[in-house]
Amino acid sequence: MKEKMTVLAVGAHPDDIEMLCAGTLAKYAGAGHKVYMCHAANGNKGHFVIPSDELRLIRREEAKAAAAIIGAESISLDFPDCEIPPTKDGLDRFIDLIRQTRPDIIITHPPYDYMPDHVMVGKHVFDASFHATLPYYKTDIAEYHDTVAPIYYMDTLVGVGFLPQEYVDITEEYEIKRKALNCHQSQVTWLAEHDNIDIFEYIETSARFRGLQCDARYAEGFCRLDVWPRNKTERLLP
Repeated sequence: MKEKMTVLAVGAHPDDIEMLCAGTLAKYAGAGHKVYMCHAANGNKGHFVIPSDELRLIRREEAKAAAAIIGAESISLDFPDCEIPPTKDGLDRFIDLIRQTRPDIIITHPPYDYMPDHVMVGKHVFDASFHATLPYYKTDIAEYHDTVAPIYYMDTLVGVGFLPQEYVDITEEYEIKRKALNCHQSQVTWLAEHDNIDIFEYIETSARFRGLQCDARYAEGFCRLDVWPRNKTERLLP
């Protein structure tokens, strides 16, 4: 792994990254790498009681607090939930994200996750990470990125249909992961009522299960997108 890298994690909603790869991001940050945590949608539909306009602001602050615990910088593309557009305008926002952050590695959702926002984010990240390197593809940010960044897909929720190729031992970072997720208090009730999930039981069970697969106490699993020119001979995960 390079001495200093820029790591970009792109999730659909505030709290997705914390659930699925926060331990790994904390490990990167602890080793001195630059870490960005971007959520594409603003989370404005993730509650039964709090109105969307108010919830959007609450979840933005929750995301910032969680990123601070991890040692990362929080970015929002501010699309409304369930309205990430499959259009050039939508794609261009992701291209500008990559041109702004200039990542050496990108972590995002796999293209077969459980809901449309996750799937759309995975597709846009794949497309944008290539298009961002084209000098004559014009967006609001003129300077193109000089790297077609390797992509690693993070786990699906509850691991359905996901067989990791690589693991990161997050035993030492597990409490950071838990504290970061605890910042998303608006979602603790929502996930319990909408999805019947105790979020803290969920992340511990998932991390223990992945840990059992790789002889660690707690772990997170990833799959690398194996396409040219993104393949690298060195390990990029921490």
